[in-house]
Amino acid sequence: MPKLTTRRSHRRAIWTALPVVGLFLWAAARAGETSQPPTETAAGWVKYPNNPVLGGDLGTCFDISVLKEGDAYRMWFSWRPKKSIALVDSKDGVAWTKPLIVIGPNARSDWENDLNRPVVIKNGDLYQMWYTGQARGKSWIGYATSKDGKTWLRGSDKPVLSAQQPWEKAAVMCPHVIYDEGARLFRMWYSGGEQNEPNAIGYATSKDGMQWNKEESNPIFRPDRSSAWEQDRVTACQVIRRGDWHIMFYIGFRDESHAQIGVARSKDGITHWQRHPANPIIRPGSDKWDHDAVYKPFAVFDGYQWLLWYNGRKGGVEQIGLAIHEGEDLGF
Repeated sequence: MPKLTTRRSHRRAIWTALPVVGLFLWAAARAGETSQPPTETAAGWVKYPNNPVLGGDLGTCFDISVLKEGDAYRMWFSWRPKKSIALVDSKDGVAWTKPLIVIGPNARSDWENDLNRPVVIKNGDLYQMWYTGQARGKSWIGYATSKDGKTWLRGSDKPVLSAQQPWEKAAVMCPHVIYDEGARLFRMWYSGGEQNEPNAIGYATSKDGMQWNKEESNPIFRPDRSSAWEQDRVTACQVIRRGDWHIMFYIGFRDESHAQIGVARSKDGITHWQRHPANPIIRPGSDKWDHDAVYKPFAVFDGYQWLLWYNGRKGGVEQIGLAIHEGEDLGF
């Protein structure tokens, strides 16, 4: 790809790589407004107009993890009808291939009747996945590895993280992991609490991805009782290191049935979290596919814009949508 030297050429490159999304952003910029009500997003975020991008005939699709590899995207997601984790691929983050189940229930264990809520990282040539296993009204976190992202080998028949502390109650789930090359350490943010929707976010570290040490001050991120939109619980975060900051995208719950997406930041990823003044940044759309709740964000900065995939729910139907933020500055 030729070197880009102007903002116009940046946009042209984006439109070429992401034709549908790029054209939408261009049209919105030309009009000076979007077709969606301003109450659906804040702080520069815009929902893709043809959401959802995954779901429909597939049934419930939720809780995703995305890797950008070259000019393409790979998404691992929870496929509820199959009780499994599936993989889809895309050139633009909008149109996805037919799902391939990559890891499913494990009859040899008593905690993996239903698999969901994965996070996948690529460490060198190795794909590493941490996922949620559920059975008997409880949740645990497991670990697997792969050479191609499709065929996975479990690290053990036992979970690598279990609910042991009082605040974790019956469930630990929704892991998000990054690898700190300087410290040679895996760092995990996870959710703990009630089985249906966990209550707060904890932190743990590991040298090998299997043996984890939980932070003594857990949970490190709790609901803000003074904010109506997240007063009940916070959960299912993604943490990204950008410069001197750890950026956390997370779910806030008004009550167990109504959720929205917020963003916060911290220098060390553990303490002194600063919430965005415009939170929640992604909100339900009235009488739309995401009418009741928006959940589980996962964002990727592609060099020019943020792409954020999320769960949306209307009634009992849950699907995956996309939101876009032009430029890197999130406006803290």
